[in-house]
Amino acid sequence: MAGSPDVLGPILEMMTWVGFVPGVPLLVIAWAIARRRCPWATADGEQFTAGGFLGVQWVDQSNEERKVLLDVAAKDGSLTSRSVVVHYDLCHPSRCSLQPPRYDNTVLILGWILTGIGLLSTIGGLLLVIL
Repeated sequence: MAGSPDVLGPILEMMTWVGFVPGVPLLVIAWAIARRRCPWATADGEQFTAGGFLGVQWVDQSNEERKVLLDVAAKDGSLTSRSVVVHYDLCHPSRCSLQPPRYDNTVLILGWILTGIGLLSTIGGLLLVIL
């Protein structure tokens, strides 16, 4: 009958490979995605209505006036011109929002979890050999 170290050794070895092999490339991919992402900036702007739709106009960092129609229908006559904070993409200024941008960090989180599992399994395997 096999003892506990004989059974635990192959399991920890497998978990090391399961963690490191996909985890490290996912961290590299997440780093590449973060490097290619365009930064967003904020500016003071005004809301306006045009043809039943809501629009936003602002002056960007290069002193160009930008106007964009949002996907939201304007309420009938209830909107007067009011100032808002506009968040816009510096690479593509037509990509804007009234809320701050949210970045999807799924690849980064999954990479850290898998790499952590691989690292803990490696440490556990080394402790199993030592003890």
